[in-house]
Amino acid sequence: MTTLQEVRAWDAADPLADFRNRFALPEGVIYLDGNSLGALPRATAARMRDVIEREWGEGLIRSWNEQDWVSAPQRVGDKIARLLGAAPGEVIVADSTSVCLFKLLMAAGETRDGAILAESDNFPTDAHVAGRVAQLLGRDYRSVPRAEIADALTSDVAAAVIAHVDYRSGSRHDMPALTARGPRIVWDLSHSIGAVPLDLQRDGVELAVGCGYKYLNGGPGAPAFLYVASKLQTELQSPIAGWFGHAAPFDFSTTFEPAAGIGRFLSGTPAMLGLLALESGVDLMLEVEQAALWAKSARLYDLFAARMVAVCPELLNITPAQADARGSHISFAHPHALAIVRALIERGVIGDFRTPNIARFGLTPLTLSYEDVWTATETIAEVMASNAWRDDRFNSGGIVT
Repeated sequence: MTTLQEVRAWDAADPLADFRNRFALPEGVIYLDGNSLGALPRATAARMRDVIEREWGEGLIRSWNEQDWVSAPQRVGDKIARLLGAAPGEVIVADSTSVCLFKLLMAAGETRDGAILAESDNFPTDAHVAGRVAQLLGRDYRSVPRAEIADALTSDVAAAVIAHVDYRSGSRHDMPALTARGPRIVWDLSHSIGAVPLDLQRDGVELAVGCGYKYLNGGPGAPAFLYVASKLQTELQSPIAGWFGHAAPFDFSTTFEPAAGIGRFLSGTPAMLGLLALESGVDLMLEVEQAALWAKSARLYDLFAARMVAVCPELLNITPAQADARGSHISFAHPHALAIVRALIERGVIGDFRTPNIARFGLTPLTLSYEDVWTATETIAEVMASNAWRDDRFNSGGIVT
């Protein structure tokens, strides 16, 4: 069994340890929810003050040119592309994840005959969007459990949305194997980007979306991104034509002519404050050696899993033990998971709850130390041993955890 002294030695030798000081984390909190909302990078706060007070406050509308706001969706997209294994000009920042997904799934569905497919037990927005796309296209809508998705990728499916990493269990699909089955897949990378190794070009991925506010630390409700492989960009049309997706937006033509490349998937004016906050988070992630990031994630998981077996076996680990079969969070099932999570939050250990019975803990290597995991598991064990979670106040309250 690993000792606390060994854990402290791991932290002392951790090549990523200094990144923790780059985030404005409150004292006395062990933050295990970066898989839901990333922590605030210190650079982001300074950047936002400058954007608001100088670029907006003083520059006013001139900053679209002088600060190059106008090309920010492409610029930040190209930075994200480096985290995805994509080429410049294949990623753009636009809208929310749900809107980006609608754009790509609708565009993909229009190019082929057949059904629209989604996982029935993944994050609800994916199924909601897929069902609406099927309705608008007059297609059959199919929804199958995540475990059955491979067999459902049949020749009569036009397009599918599949989450690379499951938001509940953390299980990870074999991306190249599913991509090779034939139907056009829009991969949801919301729990992958900035967390697990990605190489979309190597794996033959054509389409993908992902959010900016989890592992990219872009802030609450940060803009999302979409990826379209270069070979498809002239074939696909965005279903939401808007002036920023026009080939010459400042010609103000009422006849829509889509931009030549990835820019055709823009619609309205970019939300600059959120986009520039996201850029700060992405810039920080680009400083990190991705192999080191994933190696630490794997070790954090192994420590968390082993400690829970030793000190709190009544919580059932439902996240795959094999590193290449999971993302960067660990989840446990218990009938009273919500109350347990609330009791932990009161004690400064912040995870979250997902229906129906899952306590979920994010393993974010830049903000989490090995000793944090040790202390968190000690706190979980105390909550369980003392039955603190049974207190009535932990069985009611806010809707966000």
